[in-house]
Amino acid sequence: MKKTEVVVILADIRSSYNVGSIFRTSDALGVDKIFLTGYTPAPKDAFGRVNKEIAKVALGGEVSVAWESSVNTLSVIKKLKAKGFKIVAVEQDERALDYKKFKITNPTVFVFGNEVEGLAPKIISVCDDVLEIPMRGEKESLNVSVAFGIALARIFNL
Repeated sequence: MKKTEVVVILADIRSSYNVGSIFRTSDALGVDKIFLTGYTPAPKDAFGRVNKEIAKVALGGEVSVAWESSVNTLSVIKKLKAKGFKIVAVEQDERALDYKKFKITNPTVFVFGNEVEGLAPKIISVCDDVLEIPMRGEKESLNVSVAFGIALARIFNL
C-alpha cells in the first residue's frame, strides 16, 4: 500500500526548540517534507552553520526529514495546491472541524503557525480545511510542537 504524501508548513514559528521537536516528531510519523516559512528558524543558516538548538532537540530528525526555507508562506501554499495537495490549517477558527474527524485521502499539507498569534487570517482563508484540537481545561491552546504531535498522531491513527 502506497503512503499518501504528507508535507508540513511551519509559518513564523519563533522557537528553535519547537522546530526541533517538530522535526523529531515528523521523522517518527513519516512526514515527507517540512517547509519553514517566514521567520521560522532552519536547521542550517545561509552559510551552512548548524542551528544547535534545533539539532539538540531534533536528534537527527533535521537530517532525516527533507526541509526547505521560504520567506513567503502563501507562495509555498499556492505551489503545493498547484501540485494537487490538500491544504489543512491546524488552528482555532470559527470554521474549524474537530481534528479527530479528519481523514487523509490525498497528498496533504498541514500548516501550523506562530506560538502566540497562530496563523494569519489570509493564510487560513486559502486553506481547504481547518482543524482544531478541543480544549477541556482552562487554557485555550497548546504549545505548537505538542499540538503538532497530538494532531498528526491521531490523524495517522497511531
